[in-house]
Amino acid sequence: MSESVNLPRDHTQAILETTKRVGALLKEAGVPFALAGSVAAFAHGLPAGFRHDTDFCLRREDAAAAVAALAEGGITVVDAPEDWLIKGRDGDEEIDLILDLAGRPVAGELLQRADVRAVDSVRMPVLAPTDLMDSRLAALCEHYCDFAELLPMARMLRERIDWKLLDRRHRDQPLPDAFLYLLERLRVIEPRKQARHEHA
Repeated sequence: MSESVNLPRDHTQAILETTKRVGALLKEAGVPFALAGSVAAFAHGLPAGFRHDTDFCLRREDAAAAVAALAEGGITVVDAPEDWLIKGRDGDEEIDLILDLAGRPVAGELLQRADVRAVDSVRMPVLAPTDLMDSRLAALCEHYCDFAELLPMARMLRERIDWKLLDRRHRDQPLPDAFLYLLERLRVIEPRKQARHEHA
């Protein structure tokens, strides 16, 4: 994934317009999905800090129906080199259709947990806060390690996130574990010492 950038206001609005367009096409086609990434964070109340694209999660078995719906709606769909991703383009805006999230195939349960929220006045399913943070922690690596981007999300959504679940999933990965430790030190979340002892 590309690094977060401060986009001009008109580009920010263009990403929102593309998000609304894709969401409407998928809903009209009856394709289950959930909005992900930085636009999902915006839908949960964070300030707009979009990447270069808008991200949607869907099940692999729904990929063909999603591609057909977008193509019929005038969106260009192209094969990505990754086998877990389908890419689209709406004018200058890029669209990612994600089939595997946080290292796991997108499943119906993930989509069922999604919150229906307004995205610039259009309501659509948005990844639940725990799943959204899970996906962002899983994306941390030596080439992408932006704690400054994750910290506002953790602060704003902390009461809606299952931190114990995320600790169990990510404690063996150094960068996600370091971020969770930072949240402890900043008193955003409760110390995990007891949880670690219980699962030792």
